[in-house]
Amino acid sequence: MSTPHYPLFIGGEWFDSTERYEIRSPATDELVATVAKGGVEHVDRAVAAARAAHEAGVWRHTAPQERSALLHAVAGRLEQRLPELAALQSRENGATIRVTGALHLGLSIGQLHYLADLAESYEFEKAGPEIGPIPAAGVLRREPLGVVAAIVPWNIPLLVIIWKVAPALAAGNTVVLKPDEHAPLLALELAREFEAAGLPPGVLNVVTGDGDPVGAHLSSHPDVRKVAFTGSTEVGKAILSASADTVKRVTLELGGKGPNIILDDADLPLAVDGALFAALANNGQACEAGTRLLVPGVLKDEFVSRLVERAKTLKLGDPLDPATDVGPVISAGQRDRILGYLASARADGATIALGGGAPQGPGFEVGNWVEPTVVADVTNDARIAREEVFGPVLTVLTYDSVDEAVAIANDTDYGLSAGVWGRDEQRALAVARRLDAGMVYVNDWHVIHPAYPFGGFKQSGLGREGGPHALDAYTEQKFISLARSGGLADRAAFALVLGTPPTR
Repeated sequence: MSTPHYPLFIGGEWFDSTERYEIRSPATDELVATVAKGGVEHVDRAVAAARAAHEAGVWRHTAPQERSALLHAVAGRLEQRLPELAALQSRENGATIRVTGALHLGLSIGQLHYLADLAESYEFEKAGPEIGPIPAAGVLRREPLGVVAAIVPWNIPLLVIIWKVAPALAAGNTVVLKPDEHAPLLALELAREFEAAGLPPGVLNVVTGDGDPVGAHLSSHPDVRKVAFTGSTEVGKAILSASADTVKRVTLELGGKGPNIILDDADLPLAVDGALFAALANNGQACEAGTRLLVPGVLKDEFVSRLVERAKTLKLGDPLDPATDVGPVISAGQRDRILGYLASARADGATIALGGGAPQGPGFEVGNWVEPTVVADVTNDARIAREEVFGPVLTVLTYDSVDEAVAIANDTDYGLSAGVWGRDEQRALAVARRLDAGMVYVNDWHVIHPAYPFGGFKQSGLGREGGPHALDAYTEQKFISLARSGGLADRAAFALVLGTPPTR
């Protein structure tokens, strides 16, 4: 069986390039696919196609009900291919097949249906209050921005794509999508489904290639009116800077260092599983993971012991095996980066309570593996407690009072997610209200629902994705005033500026 090759999708056509790169399984290093490697010239062509489609009005003048129907149709097409695409995602980025089926595909399809419904119910135009003293009608409109650049990461690519592409299209924009070079395949498969569903040419374009030059050129392109980005805070800052010259609209969903507070009345078995779920979902490669576990000092030894014993039961291995709990990390470079953080933690005096290295033996001869790891005796000034590790690593910090726990939790440049565990719901909720994070989970984690916004405080980003106002970020507001009566004699305000007109 030949290895599939994926070209670029620009202006409704599939284009190859003179260069291509390989997508290899993080678990086995097998060749999954080859992909066309785009460059600056492909970005220019894609933006030109998107701008032409926008100016022609082929999509923005399509009725919202028709846009909604097409988005629903694409969601249905993805549903029909769910097992196949889930397996492709597992092979591409190493997420376990249980997670790719339920989260990468299942949740994405639900989000797409929700945003399709929003396209139909959204108030693109409504009447405002009457304007005086001369009677006038006020009209409030929401109009598409134009060309939207969507730049997405490799960890949960389809869901993040849907969060950007679906509301942009629902609002009538055209889109140039740049997937991460490590995991572009679901983006290209999505383009195939939009093409098959009848999306007009140029409305959605996909340019694959490296972040620099492709992503960098796209984010600074003068004809792009909005950049929606998910990724590192460092790159987000660069995009924000690049957007300044043309005052682009920007949505940024960036890094996180989620504090997870265990209160002294927590249900320990629930909190132990919850802490591991918060930290290790998607092989620990999630921006809103709960990576800083805050435990009362009096519970520390018992809680760490329970964590270690539970984590020992997790199966590390083949992501395509339904029995696997934790798969590989995305690349050898990421594996080495994680191991570097663990070396730094040891140097800072932390204790590796479990894991801490790359596994050896059968099944691990190739691939990018890091053992599920619990690091205890961590202080909040340690590098591993302050920087985003992005791997299957959970750090444990201790506190003596709830006030101290809140102070430690908020002592970070990030503010994407946080969590609180306790039997007294009102007490836990009171702590949750004090945490500086865009999403706070009480006795749970990774609660992502279409009706609720996703995004963070501080250096975790700008704006929100999803929720009932998702289309606001992809539209401009316009106010129209229509005077309903009277001639020049009725315009007293004119006379205030111009004086009384001469008698005719």
